[in-house]
Amino acid sequence: MTTQGALTGSRYRESLRDGREVWLDGKRIDDVTTHPAFKGTVDRFAELYDMQHNDVMTFVSPETGNRVSKSYLLPRTYEQLKEKYANSQAWMRNSWGQLGRSPDYMANITVGLYDFAPELGEFGPNAVAYHRYCMENDLALTHAIGDPQIDRSKTPLDDPDLALRIVEERADGIVVRGAKQLATLAPYSHEVFCYLSASFARRGASEFVIWFALPMNTPGLKTVCREPLGDHTHGHSHPFARLYDEQDAMLFFEDVFVPRERIFLLHDGELAMRGLGRITPWASYSSHVRFQERMKTALGVAARCADAIGVSGFRNIQEMLGEMTAIVELSRLLTVATEAQHKVTPAGLVQPVGSTAIGYFSAMSSGRVADLLRKITASGLLMQPSEGDLESAELRPLLDRYMRGKDIGAAEKSRLFRMAWDLVGGGFGQRQELYEYLHRGDPSRNLINLYLRYDRGEVDERIGKLISAPIPQ
Repeated sequence: MTTQGALTGSRYRESLRDGREVWLDGKRIDDVTTHPAFKGTVDRFAELYDMQHNDVMTFVSPETGNRVSKSYLLPRTYEQLKEKYANSQAWMRNSWGQLGRSPDYMANITVGLYDFAPELGEFGPNAVAYHRYCMENDLALTHAIGDPQIDRSKTPLDDPDLALRIVEERADGIVVRGAKQLATLAPYSHEVFCYLSASFARRGASEFVIWFALPMNTPGLKTVCREPLGDHTHGHSHPFARLYDEQDAMLFFEDVFVPRERIFLLHDGELAMRGLGRITPWASYSSHVRFQERMKTALGVAARCADAIGVSGFRNIQEMLGEMTAIVELSRLLTVATEAQHKVTPAGLVQPVGSTAIGYFSAMSSGRVADLLRKITASGLLMQPSEGDLESAELRPLLDRYMRGKDIGAAEKSRLFRMAWDLVGGGFGQRQELYEYLHRGDPSRNLINLYLRYDRGEVDERIGKLISAPIPQ
C-alpha cells in the first residue's frame, strides 16, 4: 500500500472527488469541492492541511518514513502527550475554535480505538491496523453514534428501523441496514466510524451491536445534509459560517457491506458500553482545547465590539467582560489539569484524565458567554450595513456619518459586528450552541452520573465520626 502521509490542500480537495453520494435540498451533489454550499469550508480545510507541514503538527512515521499528523500520535511519554496538546492548539487556534469535529478530534478517537484493541478480541488487530491506515493516509473522519429520532419510547426490538442493524452475516463480513445521526463533517470526511448508541446497548439485541468504519463512497451509503448556514446571496459576509460550517448529516445505509477487516466489535453490548468511555479520552482532550479557543474568540470579539461603540469603560460592561475572561481562564486551567493528571493505560499509552464535570462546565458556560456577547453588542448585533451598502455611492456618506464607531470606520465596524452575529445571532451561532450543549452527552444525565460515581467515602467517614457523639463543650 502506497501512502503519502500528512495531507496537503490539493490532495485533500482531490480526495473528496471520489463518487460519494451526498444530497442537499433534494439534489445529489456532484462535487462538494466546487458547490457553493460546501466550497468555503473545503477551501478552509485545504488551508489548514497546508498549514500542518511543520515539526509542531507532524512527526516521522517509524514504519514508512512519511511525515504524519501528530493527531494520530500514540503518546507513550508525558512529553509526547504535550506534543499532542501543541498540535491540537494549532488546529483549534487556526480555526478560532469553531470546528467541533476538526480532523484532530476523530483522529484521537482512533488513538482510543488502538488503546482499546487488546480488549476487542478477534477484532483487536483490525483496530490497530485501522489506526495505522488512518495515520499513514491522514484521513479525515466523521463518526455516527446516534440513532434516528423516530419513536424514542420504543426499542429496536419493537421496530428494527429505530437503529442500524445487521441483516446478514457472511464469512467475509456483514451487511447493515438503517440510519445513523448526526454525522458532523460527513461531506468533508473520507470515512465514517460507526459505533453503538449507548441507549440501545443496554437493551440486549445483539444484531444492533456493532462498531465498524467505511469509506464515504461505499455503495449504498447516502449522506443527506442539513440546510447550509450563512446567507451568501445578499452581501452580508459571514466569516465563520462561510468557512467553518462543518455540516451535519443523516447517513442512510441501504444494505451496505462491511468487510470483516473493518469490523472492530460485534454483538457484545457490555463490551461496547465499556468501550464508549475508553476510546474518548484523547478526543475529549482535543475538545477541551477547542472549547478554550472558542471562548477566547468570543471574548476577543466582545471586547472589540465594546471598544467600537465606546462602552468598554462602563462598569457593567467591564463586569460582563470579566465574567467572560473568567470562563476563558477556567477552561484553560481545566484543559491543563486533564494533561497534568495523566495516567498510563494497560496498553502503555499516556492518557489525559478528565471528568464529566468539565463537559458540564463547557455546556453551561458556552450559553452564558453567548448571552453576555449579545448583551454587550445589544441592538448593534441586528443592524449593520452589508458589503453592498458600503459600496453604494449614495449610501456610503450616510453610513460613514451615522454607522461609524469610536475610532473605527463603518466598514470595519460592520464586519466586526457581523462576526459577533455569526457567533451568537445567526443560524451558525445557534448551531454551535446546540452542538456545545449536546455533544458530550445529555447534561442532566452527566450530572446524575457524576454524583453517583463520585467517591464520598473519606468525607462521609469523617462526618460520621463527627456526629457519632456530642461535640465537646
